[in-house]
Amino acid sequence: MLESAAERRPVTHLLYLHGFRSSPRSAKAQRLAAWMAAQRPDVHWWCPQLPPSPRAALALLQEGTAAWPADASAVVGSSLGGFYATVLAETPGRRAWRVGLVNPAVDPARDLAAHLGEQAAWHDPAERFFFDPAFVDELRAMVPAALSERARYLPLIATGDEVLDWREMAARYAGEPLRVVPGSDHALSDFDDHLPLLLRHLSLTADIP
Repeated sequence: MLESAAERRPVTHLLYLHGFRSSPRSAKAQRLAAWMAAQRPDVHWWCPQLPPSPRAALALLQEGTAAWPADASAVVGSSLGGFYATVLAETPGRRAWRVGLVNPAVDPARDLAAHLGEQAAWHDPAERFFFDPAFVDELRAMVPAALSERARYLPLIATGDEVLDWREMAARYAGEPLRVVPGSDHALSDFDDHLPLLLRHLSLTADIP
């Protein structure tokens, strides 16, 4: 069983995973990166640009975190990044990781089947990538069967999400410490309001200035 907050080892490594068409330039990634640099420079921070292929993305993450401590690591993922965070946290050697999720995709294979072909990057429309039909099969093949140690997961789910169904997300991650946010949106534009809770869940701080 996951140990209590008082018994946890301090987090030494933190991973942030962006969503579909997004990047490390997202507002949430930048906000968290700035807080980490200012308040917890001792923690190793990694926010990679994820490749379009889910298989390649997961391989990158597994290789990049292979030497991370099993009981002192954490991951935050948004949208598709929340799906990847869940998949990664359910792989061997990572089932004690603390996990923060922001409007996590539940069935990205279904949802992204409507977005095949050339796509524009959200933060720079001049950057293009191709979302191949094979990537849908890659997503379908990596869905974890069940969540282990449900208390590891803090999902922040906005009822005003205009992209994903908040009820489906809440059902997938039902139980404590699920937080349903009235209103807001898919980007969780009021992310700052929820940052203290997220940081406490990840055992990064007891408070935030």
